[in-house]
Amino acid sequence: MTTPQASETKLHLIKTYEDFPTWLNPDELAVFLYESLKPFEDPLDQVKQGITDALSADSPISNLIIIAHQDQQVIGAVVMLKTGMKGYIPENLLLYIAVNPSCRGKGLGKRMLERTIRECESDIKLHVEYENPAKRLYERVGFVNKYADMRYSK
Repeated sequence: MTTPQASETKLHLIKTYEDFPTWLNPDELAVFLYESLKPFEDPLDQVKQGITDALSADSPISNLIIIAHQDQQVIGAVVMLKTGMKGYIPENLLLYIAVNPSCRGKGLGKRMLERTIRECESDIKLHVEYENPAKRLYERVGFVNKYADMRYSK
C-alpha cells in the first residue's frame, strides 16, 4: 500500500447502516479498527458491538462514525457514541479512533479528530492509556486529563 497524504484522503460521515459506502461493511470496519488499534485494541467482538451501538436505529441519540479512505480502502476511522448524560458527564464518548500504521504521522488522525469535534454539539470524553502515543494528539487539539479512570471488574 502506498502511503497517502492526508490531503488526498476523503472523510465519509456515517450515521446509519445505509450511509456505509457500497465497498465497506461494518464487519470489515471492525476488523480494520481491531488491527489498527494494536497494541491498545479491544477484543474484536467488543469493537463490533461498539459499531453496532453507534448505528443502532433504536437509539434516539445521534451517534456517528467517520471513515477516512483512499481508493475505496479504509485508512482511518472514528466511532463516537453519545452518552445521553449532558451536563454532568461529557455527552460524547470517543469510543475508537485509529489510523492505519503505515499512514500515521501525516496529520490524518488530527484531521479526523477535528472533523469529529465539529460534528459534535457538546463536550467529548475519551479513554487513553498513559503510554499510548496518541495521547499527545489529543492534548494538542485541546483534550485535558481531568480525572483518573478507575474501574471495578466482576
